[in-house]
Amino acid sequence: MTQNPPNLRPDLAPKPRFSEPTCDGQPTIGMVSLGCPKALVDSERILTRLRAEGYQISPDYAGADAVIVNTCGFLDSAKAESLDAIGEALVENGKVIVTGCLGAEPDYIREHHPNILAVTGPHQYEQVLDAVHGAVPPSPDPFVDLLPASGVKLTPRHYSYLKISEGCNHKCKFCIIPDMRGRLVSRPAHAVIREAEKLVEAGVKELLVISQDTSAYGVDIKHATERERRAHITDLARDLGSLGAWVRLHYVYPYPHVRDLIPLMADPSSGLLPYLDIPFQHGHPDVLKRMARPAASAKTLDEIAAWRSMAPDITLRSTFIVGYPGETEAEFDYMLDWLDEAQLDRVGCFKYENVAGARSNDLPNHVPEEVKQERWERFMQKAQAISEAKLEAKVGQHLQVIVDEVDEEAATCRTMADAPEIDGNLFIDEGHEILKPGDMLTVKVDEAGEYDLWGRMIGS
Repeated sequence: MTQNPPNLRPDLAPKPRFSEPTCDGQPTIGMVSLGCPKALVDSERILTRLRAEGYQISPDYAGADAVIVNTCGFLDSAKAESLDAIGEALVENGKVIVTGCLGAEPDYIREHHPNILAVTGPHQYEQVLDAVHGAVPPSPDPFVDLLPASGVKLTPRHYSYLKISEGCNHKCKFCIIPDMRGRLVSRPAHAVIREAEKLVEAGVKELLVISQDTSAYGVDIKHATERERRAHITDLARDLGSLGAWVRLHYVYPYPHVRDLIPLMADPSSGLLPYLDIPFQHGHPDVLKRMARPAASAKTLDEIAAWRSMAPDITLRSTFIVGYPGETEAEFDYMLDWLDEAQLDRVGCFKYENVAGARSNDLPNHVPEEVKQERWERFMQKAQAISEAKLEAKVGQHLQVIVDEVDEEAATCRTMADAPEIDGNLFIDEGHEILKPGDMLTVKVDEAGEYDLWGRMIGS
């Protein structure tokens, strides 16, 4: 049992989990999936297509005929991690196909690893399949190759990410996602709902809605109605909530229409969890302006107050950047005061770093690394104190939880306020032997820490 510290990379997806048995004689592909949950969904789509063609999925290098590395290129540190993963796959297996966000820079990858078989960019599924076919020809057997209705999943069976769009229309100066993944492209609402229905039918109890800008869903297609489903986040959230699973929204910008979601979150019967993951990035209006962010901090505080007036139990998670070019000590102190007023429940933090191609690289007055580190430590100290106080207030409450893992020491669970991997946990260390992943039950909170809770079962 491990306690959950503040995640330094809140953009990371959970580690993929492989549970499918392999069959003798079938070609086998391994997958290393790095980066955010959106990339994890891309990996699932690739593996689902390969599985339908007769490929088996290997959980390790040794059992794979070739390995796909789905890379992240969001930060220089993420690029370095991706290059390391490619190098490891080459050493351990030798046949490596690279895809994902860093795949948008094929020359950069081949400069470091000239022996890879192929490079494709993000969500280029057909090119990935072509590369696999060239390296390991398919050998389908219709009597053996049975594809699950929900496709191949790299997360536990009881929760799943649900991607509703690709790309982004914003032009934040520190971000190159629009350059790598393009402008906003929303999926038809009926297709999203059908996928969600199949997931719930397969036993998924929590749907984690993801995109680069969830609240902008449908803007690119003018909120078109197709097959009686309107492509608008409010309609989509309502429809998803009717399926009987928890629905959790990630990457939501605080646009005015987000307020329409809050009454749904306040209604326990809606299925939409009272949880918003909003990347505020900073609190000072001048820094936000230099970032070219589409929100003003003062108005955001008003929105937060309005949300909480409608849904007092709402959980707000966010990420911030410290040490952005030009950030002064006064601007940083302003952000700490803003955080004090906002009282966000879950907070992650990045130290700013240059990313090749980002416009922020050319801004003046870059902050020294030692100042970034000092500000990061002060920020996390503030966030930790807020988290600790908020969790202490939950002692004695009865909360509904979902079980993620069970071992000899305890059952690791999550409340409605906790997303997988990036938020806290609730641990049950008495009578937990009867539980299994995916169980949902009611717990009385007995103890609180800085990021986690402990409790005991009182019902289901």
